[in-house]
Amino acid sequence: MSVNEERTVTVQEILEDEELQEAYAVLAGSDPDNCSYPQGYVKRQAVFACNTCTPRGVEPAGLCLACTNHCHDGHDIFELYTKRNFRCDCGNSKFGVFRCQLSPGKDRQNAKNHYNHNFHGCYCTCDRPYPDTEDQVNEDMIQCIICEDWYHPRHLGCTVEDSEELQEMVCETCMNKAPFLWTYSTHIAEPPVVKVSPCKWEVEVNKEEDKEPEDKRSDEPCKNGGEGSSTSPSCQEKNGRTACKRTHQEMTGLPVKSQDKTVYCRLRELKTQGLERAREGAVFWPYHWRATLCTCVSCKRAYVDAGVQFLLDESDTVLAYENRGTVEQGPASLDSLLMSSLSTLDRVQQLEIVYQFNEMQTELMTFLRQIADEGKVVTAEAIHQFFGELMSRKRRQMNS
Repeated sequence: MSVNEERTVTVQEILEDEELQEAYAVLAGSDPDNCSYPQGYVKRQAVFACNTCTPRGVEPAGLCLACTNHCHDGHDIFELYTKRNFRCDCGNSKFGVFRCQLSPGKDRQNAKNHYNHNFHGCYCTCDRPYPDTEDQVNEDMIQCIICEDWYHPRHLGCTVEDSEELQEMVCETCMNKAPFLWTYSTHIAEPPVVKVSPCKWEVEVNKEEDKEPEDKRSDEPCKNGGEGSSTSPSCQEKNGRTACKRTHQEMTGLPVKSQDKTVYCRLRELKTQGLERAREGAVFWPYHWRATLCTCVSCKRAYVDAGVQFLLDESDTVLAYENRGTVEQGPASLDSLLMSSLSTLDRVQQLEIVYQFNEMQTELMTFLRQIADEGKVVTAEAIHQFFGELMSRKRRQMNS
């Protein structure tokens, strides 16, 4: 059967499908015609790398969607999905004599950009390309929301299970860079593997309580672990046994400004519950887990020190970016984006994209029938969940 005979839907039919349009939200959230450089370090945008202009062995560089379409048309491009706080490099000093056609007056470099091996087409701890012709498993990859690298599930150091709830993943390396996340993971994340820790101490104290004589403080058995920070309780030998010497700052991380004011820290409260997670492997979080993080001053400082302050911003998430692109750009803008993208491809490539839409549409219909068979109501949240999971499986796939 010829390629033309296999085609079952037209591009126009794709454009008119509201749910399929949402699958293009990653690109819809970025401007396909105007370089994003004048906007500075964009909070989140689609980012690409050009293997033709900046191959492996030279400094990595990233491109916005518009420069990929206009300045690097026909080049060997790596799709990096989205990156946070990134500024377009097209035509700066990393490109030699090559100049950006859309925004030529750029600084030599963007000092605040963060790069990794993704910009040279390599991913995961195995530093392999995707797709990898030498990989017999050929499994889909999962992105860490902190370092934004992509990982093979088998290299995450944990069991990866399918979940009905859209989840975010933090790799083991990033968990260790922000070790307080291990405490949250014990209570929030999956899987709930915990062990009991014998050391417990109070969390809510006031200034008067903190002045209590040391010899009146309770001496509880202590396993000196904690988060490896200056606020962990210190252990002392007393009467032949180990005791927790607890100071106000160790318990709260904050000074109390008035005698009747109680300092509350959710992280400290979680520690008192005596549970601890084995600190190994990646961690999967329910999508709205960021809203559960403590926002006291001490914790906010810890986020900044670990370079993860963006975790407090729920609009930082990829799903929020995709939803914003769908709403703000609207169908008309998305139509223009799709048509301009398809126009740069040859006939076979255009049809391959159509096939992918066909597959997506089939999976959507199966999903809707399952909901109907279970007697459930189709909600917007369920649809968003479906496309989130679908994009998670598909986003790293490239044309063979």
